[in-house]
Amino acid sequence: MPAPAKHTAIAQQRDGRPPRQRVDPADYAQAYRERSVEILAGISVEAVTELIEILAAALKDGRQVFICGNGGSAATASHFAAGLGKDGSAGRDKKFRVLSLTDNLPWITSLANDHDYSQIFVEQLKNFGQSGDVLIAFSGSGNSGNILRAIEWAHANGLLTVGITGRTGGRLGQLVRHAIFVDSTHMGHIEEAHFLLQHLVSYYFEEAE
Repeated sequence: MPAPAKHTAIAQQRDGRPPRQRVDPADYAQAYRERSVEILAGISVEAVTELIEILAAALKDGRQVFICGNGGSAATASHFAAGLGKDGSAGRDKKFRVLSLTDNLPWITSLANDHDYSQIFVEQLKNFGQSGDVLIAFSGSGNSGNILRAIEWAHANGLLTVGITGRTGGRLGQLVRHAIFVDSTHMGHIEEAHFLLQHLVSYYFEEAE
């Protein structure tokens, strides 16, 4: 038996989202696309250029690049590492030394189980991170505890930190040495902008000298 309408409405709002409404699919697609274009156009070219320069220096100096994120941002982190490690390094004498901290599931789940979820990135960094390395963190909210713990450790140990975030940047935007903001509160638009950014940077290193 379906739940009463009022209970359904309450359930839809439990995660902070408003109740669903009837929307024409074509109208929704048009509006979503227009918002996406507007948000992408607002990303700072100067901030993206600085990220490219940071990575170019890491490549030249043989520094390790670590990337992390949660949920959709974890997938973006993995994709970014693959892009830099494969195509961004193809044909180069020096290759990117890049590692996504989201990929070793046995290690991640053992850390979450034996310690707690806030430690899943920082404990990996303790094994590999050295002064002069780079840590890039993707976070839509900028407030994920495991991201913040990793950034704090990175600062204390001489790593250069980059935060790619959304909304107002949260604590991540305040902590990192270099921040790229996506000016939106909509997680879909934030994550698609993050994915475009990692593609833009990876393809720069694939197509530019």
